[in-house]
Amino acid sequence: MFEQLSDRLANTFERLRGRPRVTEADLEEALRDVRVALLEADVNLKVVRQLVATVRERALGERVLESITGAQQVVKIVHDAIVDMLGGAATPLARAEPPPTVIVLAGLQGSGKTTTAAKLANMLRKQGRHPLLVAADVHRPAAIDQLQTLGKQLGIPVRAVDPARIADDVASFAAGASAEGRDAVIVDTAGRLHIDEAMMSEIAEVVAASKPHEVLLVVDAMAGQDAVESATAFHARLPLTGLVLAKADGDARGGASLSVRAVTGVPVKLIGTGEKLDAIEVFHPDRLAQRILGMGDILTLVERAQEQVDQKTAEEQARKLLDAQFTFDDFYTQLQQVKRMGPLGDLLKMIPGMGGLAKQLPEGPAAEREMRKIEAVISSMTKAERADPGLINGSRRRRIAAGSGTTVADVNQLIKQFAEMRKLMKQMGTMARSGRLPRLPGMPRV
Repeated sequence: MFEQLSDRLANTFERLRGRPRVTEADLEEALRDVRVALLEADVNLKVVRQLVATVRERALGERVLESITGAQQVVKIVHDAIVDMLGGAATPLARAEPPPTVIVLAGLQGSGKTTTAAKLANMLRKQGRHPLLVAADVHRPAAIDQLQTLGKQLGIPVRAVDPARIADDVASFAAGASAEGRDAVIVDTAGRLHIDEAMMSEIAEVVAASKPHEVLLVVDAMAGQDAVESATAFHARLPLTGLVLAKADGDARGGASLSVRAVTGVPVKLIGTGEKLDAIEVFHPDRLAQRILGMGDILTLVERAQEQVDQKTAEEQARKLLDAQFTFDDFYTQLQQVKRMGPLGDLLKMIPGMGGLAKQLPEGPAAEREMRKIEAVISSMTKAERADPGLINGSRRRRIAAGSGTTVADVNQLIKQFAEMRKLMKQMGTMARSGRLPRLPGMPRV
């Protein structure tokens, strides 16, 4: 997401950093580039004008012109302007006391409401909550079946409404949720291919009957300015409390994401980052601005790691790494943990300065094939070989290649890279013991 915009802005600021001083002409040239980059990313024209005007006013007001650090100050001002445009700070979901918290999802057909309902339920479940899903889309073929299938995968109950009494059933399920031990009710409503009065009236009736604590509009981030227009229309008819940016990972431009909050004034609360049922995050304007400007997103990376990686296992493996006792079994375990955190390219983009390397890695199916190849090679080794790669001679390498469906060259490459990694980590362990390497948070004492 935002690759196109990030690349354009990175080039602009790189040229600006190359100037010994930032003159007014330099600032205007940079702002023209920023304006073009935002428009090409499909950001709303009104929003672009406002952001550029804000950056110009702050830059002149803070006297960055002719300053030695002028270029860095301009980047900071652009960052802060984008954060303000996106809402300033994360807006948490409402939590009713007493429960249940009722959340109604609205949106056009194809916006991703049903999948978002399941993702949101999964997110709440991971937080120790006990959600209930309500299938209230009686118009799209198989919509109810889809939500029931997703609920079954997650182990979350799903209630389907009667087409003749949609609003009453939603209200009834919400009222009875506490008796079932459910503290959150997520309602998947019907959408249409375009906004029409019948759709709006049906959703309005559901909202009036169930009195939800959240009315979230699911916006397709790939829809461009159509997403902004539909959000404006929904906001005019429904008491929206928040937005969900679905399919954000599929939009290289990201303009709708930057426009929809500024145009409607409704906060973005969640963002969908992939197809899997755990690919949803709380929307943090400051973190998104950092990603757009190529500054990385360490906080989100750490949060993902905390969710997916067992702390005790991680510390034990780190200790083995620094003692050069790390085995192929440990390596295989780490691969599984990284896979659960998301695509490797996306993870690298969250580390400052690693965006360029992320672009060199294979993506999608190609990345999956490379990962499966490594797993196959390790799986074809014997237990003794995984513990001591020094045992793997020529004949063993040919056997491993045949067993994993790879070539001897593939096996050789993996063993070589693994040996180099162990050598590097041993050096780091020696430096850590001597005090020449500062101890990072979470690094085990050696």
